[in-house]
Amino acid sequence: MTGDTEDLIKYRMSRSLETIIEAETMIKNGYWNASVNRIYYSCYYAVSGLLLKKSIETNSHKGIRQMFGLHFVHTGLVPKEDGRFFSDLYDRRQTGDYDDYILYDEEVVMNLFNKAKEFITRMVELSNRNNI
Repeated sequence: MTGDTEDLIKYRMSRSLETIIEAETMIKNGYWNASVNRIYYSCYYAVSGLLLKKSIETNSHKGIRQMFGLHFVHTGLVPKEDGRFFSDLYDRRQTGDYDDYILYDEEVVMNLFNKAKEFITRMVELSNRNNI
């Protein structure tokens, strides 16, 4: 792996941690749908960084989901629950951003937020391993 790739992985993991803080700011202000968006993107950055560990780049959110499932969930490197969580989060972000009359509430958002923090921690730890 080149130094440039390692730097990009670190950047994406850093962006993930920054974006979960953005989500927390949205939560504190009661912007539930915006919170879901930021929660999703915080996990998205972590997964995209993790995929780079295996030199996998994709051009779409769908591609990120598929490659994460194929190279990390199906191989047992991450629990199946993490794969389901990431897919569910993507669907919720899509719905909240593009569908009418979708209003998330505090309970749903806090559950997603707490799961996302744990998810990101696992992805960062995995990205720091040399043997994946």
